[in-house]
Amino acid sequence: MPPSKRAARKPSRPYHHGNLRRALLDEALTTIRDDGVDQLTLREIGARVGVSRTALYRHFADKGALLTAVGTEGFRALREQLVAAWESGGRGEDAFRSMGVAYVRFAVANPAHYRVMFGGFVAMHVDDPELITEGHGAFHALVDAIASLQRDGFMRDDDTALMAQHVWALVHGVAMLAIDGKLPKPDGVEALMRYAFERLVTGIATVPRGS
Repeated sequence: MPPSKRAARKPSRPYHHGNLRRALLDEALTTIRDDGVDQLTLREIGARVGVSRTALYRHFADKGALLTAVGTEGFRALREQLVAAWESGGRGEDAFRSMGVAYVRFAVANPAHYRVMFGGFVAMHVDDPELITEGHGAFHALVDAIASLQRDGFMRDDDTALMAQHVWALVHGVAMLAIDGKLPKPDGVEALMRYAFERLVTGIATVPRGS
């Protein structure tokens, strides 16, 4: 039986000092990226970092807690990038398009975070206050942008939350195709992202007078 990809991987450098929680998260992200979430075990993460089980369990009680931390971190970073795109773009239609670009770029740059955030792996910890706060925050960055554009007359006066779900579904689809390697390289991701979002904005923008 050929050795698995996981068995063949060289152990990470043992942990000696610094932020243990950060080291555990980084090793978890490496494992998720290389081997998938299903191959992640708390015991092996601790072994790869080079710490005792006692030290490990001070930070994460189980695999679910570790994945919850990964998901929380991902939602926080996504929210920050969406808000930054909105603010730096001038809080208008161009900024809204920039948010779509920022979303997909986040997923492509952080596939391990993204798979945990939207793969159902934190479903058992949906009562975690920090996860809830960051997850809602990422979604409401989009809701707030749409509401602002509606007030300014740029977007249809449809249900704001439903429109945000529609937008999220589209960018999520592009993001998953991108991180699964289903789009042609090197320009496929950017081309589809910009085309899809342009068509999306056309569909939810205010209907011109006389139409």
